Amino acid sequence: MPNTNVPVARLASAVKRYGAITALDGAELVVKPGELLALLGPNGAGKSTAISLMLGLIRPDAGSVELFGQDPQKIEARRRIGVMLQSALLPPTLRVGELLRLTASYYPVPRPVQEAAELAGVADLLKRPYGKLSGGQQRRVQFALALCGRPELLFLDEPTVGMDIEARQKLWTAIRRLIAEGCAVVLTTHYLEEAEALADRVCVMAHGRVIHEGTVDELRARVSLKRIRCITITSIEKVSAWPDVVEARLEGERMHITTAEAEIVVRQLLDADTQLRELEVQRAGLAEAFTELTRDAEQTPTADQREAA
Repeated sequence: MPNTNVPVARLASAVKRYGAITALDGAELVVKPGELLALLGPNGAGKSTAISLMLGLIRPDAGSVELFGQDPQKIEARRRIGVMLQSALLPPTLRVGELLRLTASYYPVPRPVQEAAELAGVADLLKRPYGKLSGGQQRRVQFALALCGRPELLFLDEPTVGMDIEARQKLWTAIRRLIAEGCAVVLTTHYLEEAEALADRVCVMAHGRVIHEGTVDELRARVSLKRIRCITITSIEKVSAWPDVVEARLEGERMHITTAEAEIVVRQLLDADTQLRELEVQRAGLAEAFTELTRDAEQTPTADQREAA
């Protein structure tokens, strides 16, 4: 079992500037062995810059970056990672099997081509030219390439963009298997349900800093809003007028209510309609928590209004 006390990657007070733009402003980030860390934030929050630093693609202007306790540009550290970036340019005429064999040749102890292909769900595409594949199929091939070196740390940047629901679910299954084997994963995604389903820990970034770090449940607990669903004869106009109701809407015959005072609103619903049916109360999801945290960060920007990249 990996030692979970020793990070596989770390940013310490990392600063990165591009001219007058500060992309990272003293960012602190730790990736632990065997965990999936979801790195979330609005566009321009600094996520891509943080990953580029950990990959050794760029250097910090201040602070430090470590990959397996080493300089991220050292080949000994880089051989222990796998990377699936948001976009990739690969030779369109090469067949999928050829791409996998070529990539595997760069590593001292690669994963067998067939194993990588099956794990990524592309075993049936090995003889197909890469350029003839659909966008979703190309993303699955890129995932297979990231697995070729048996990575101990896998960077996945928007991995399921362009995939259908079935392909996305299969990729989630593969990611869970890798984590169970001890591989750490850094995931960036705009699909918040993806982070909610997979992440052991979430880091939310804004203005080049980490503004929240914790489990999905800890992040959700920071948001006071709850969601109520029910079937009621009470009119939407009456419920919307109640002082504790943030939002009320109808979807078919079911009413959906957002409130910070669920107990009070439920009592009002029961008083107004003794035949109330199918009542459900849920905590806010990750999407609501993310929206509230990032909105608060936008309302309290840094003093010099730095624009994060």
